[in-house]
Parts: sequence; C-alpha cells; structure tokens
Amino acid sequence: MDNSPAEAVIAGQLAAYNARDIEAFMAFWHEDAEVFEHPSTLLASGAAEIRARHLVRFQEPELHGKLIGRLCLGTLVVDQETVTRNFPEGLGEIDVIAIYEVTDGRIAKAWFKFGAPRLAAKAG
Repeated sequence: MDNSPAEAVIAGQLAAYNARDIEAFMAFWHEDAEVFEHPSTLLASGAAEIRARHLVRFQEPELHGKLIGRLCLGTLVVDQETVTRNFPEGLGEIDVIAIYEVTDGRIAKAWFKFGAPRLAAKAG
C-alpha cells in the first residue's frame, strides 16, 4: 500500500461498504461509473444502478469484506478480499479480486473476479 489518493478512496469505500452506509458508499463513485464482472460483463452502469445493487446487498446482516491485500499503481487499485455473504443457500464466504480505476477522487470503473462461494458449516 502506498497511501496514494486512489488507495484512500478505495479504503473509504470499503469502510462504507462494511458499515452498510449507502450514502457514504455512493460518495466514492462517479455518477457515470461502471461495474463489471471481469473481464467485460456489465453489472451496473451509473450511480443509480450501483446504488440499487448495493441497497439490496446492504440488507444482508452478515455482509463484510475482509481485505487480504491491496496493490496500488497510479489510479489503479487492486484488492484481494474475502467477503462474508448471506447467500440464498445460507451464510458463507466468497473470494473476490477487485480492480478499481479512480479518477478525480472517485471510482470511475470497477472489475470484480469472483471465486466459488463456500457455505459455512451448519451448527448442530
């Protein structure tokens, strides 16, 4: 981590994500930002779609992104995370690589590569 302005933006958006604070989270995104499943499947285009996507996600009571590692080079930030989710099949985790392009202090584009979900072992 190089404590660059781009790194600070991504650190802030991850903190807002973990707080499930939609207003704080959206403050880190450009109005015309795009989100892709790597390499090129468009998941959301524009702030309204990104907001709608995350409003649903933020309803998950166990939602949490754990940062494993971060690389920064100029305006690009690459995060490796393990995300705890409430999947339809139950509580679990998924490994994620996130690539963010930051321009003018906000996220312009993001690409996500998802691993296979791992469900938590059921108690009992």
